[in-house]
Amino acid sequence: MSLAITEWSIKAVLFDLDGTLVDTAPDLAAALNAVLRSHQKAELPYLEIRPVVSNGADALIRLAFGEALTTEKQLTLKTELVEYYQQHIAEHSTLFAGLADALEHLESKQIPWGIVTNKPEYLTLPLLKQMGLYERAGCIVCGDQVTNPKPHPESIYWACQQLSVTPEHSIYIGDAKRDIQAGRLAGLKTIACEFGYVPSSADINTWQADYIIDCSIRLSNELQSLN
Repeated sequence: MSLAITEWSIKAVLFDLDGTLVDTAPDLAAALNAVLRSHQKAELPYLEIRPVVSNGADALIRLAFGEALTTEKQLTLKTELVEYYQQHIAEHSTLFAGLADALEHLESKQIPWGIVTNKPEYLTLPLLKQMGLYERAGCIVCGDQVTNPKPHPESIYWACQQLSVTPEHSIYIGDAKRDIQAGRLAGLKTIACEFGYVPSSADINTWQADYIIDCSIRLSNELQSLN
């Protein structure tokens, strides 16, 4: 079934970052397994790590080392993870299939696009710069740049202000329930990406997105229908 997003009168497109626009899981999984190796622990399978990536470094550490860590130990391990990740931040991360074409189309049609992520600025900007996306994005809003990150709508409101567009003429695309909640609260149309880092325990059908899309190529095709 076609999304028919051309019927929405879209003037701007906003993306979540990890698991929506960029497949960052390979580099984050490599960082987590590096920390495990340094503590003489067995590496975790990639497919076990992938669904947790969108929840950030703390969640990855809990996945690998358990929930019973002291605050101090959690912070130490998180620091190790982040330091390794910073040094290898874009070795294997790529745009999801088809989305390079989608971004080129949006730019050719002068439809601004931006990124709204809960990832902190000190990790987001180096990643986007190394991937050649930093200068192209019309706005980049990170979780630590706002008082209330997603699922609160503050970051999405701010992104719309930066792009000089109204929420009702914008789309927010994400792969987590908090993305859809934030987009809906801000008054945007929302698309949930089933191809992203969605845990098997999550029921994406309950998120109340305007559409659910299962393939990044299909998402690209839909975005390329915008004029």
